[in-house]
Amino acid sequence: MYLRFFLIALMVLFALRALARFMGGLAQGAGAQGPGRGPQGGAAPVKMAKDPVCGTFVVPGKALSTTAGGETMWFCSEHCRTEFSRRR
Repeated sequence: MYLRFFLIALMVLFALRALARFMGGLAQGAGAQGPGRGPQGGAAPVKMAKDPVCGTFVVPGKALSTTAGGETMWFCSEHCRTEFSRRR
């Protein structure tokens, strides 16, 4: 009998915790202030660059690059950078 009560209590605890996490995720997704969000806790937006060969959007600080005609071009892979250089 105690085992049955313990298992039911454990299931209720897990269900409540899952519901709380789900509701927190909904609130965070809706723009409510949560951990790491808001004017002082949020990350700054990053402008993405488009790979001129395949069209993939990349983060400039983490992507491969080359300079062509005084303009920096960003690439998702070495293959795309080589293909761009070959076409020029």
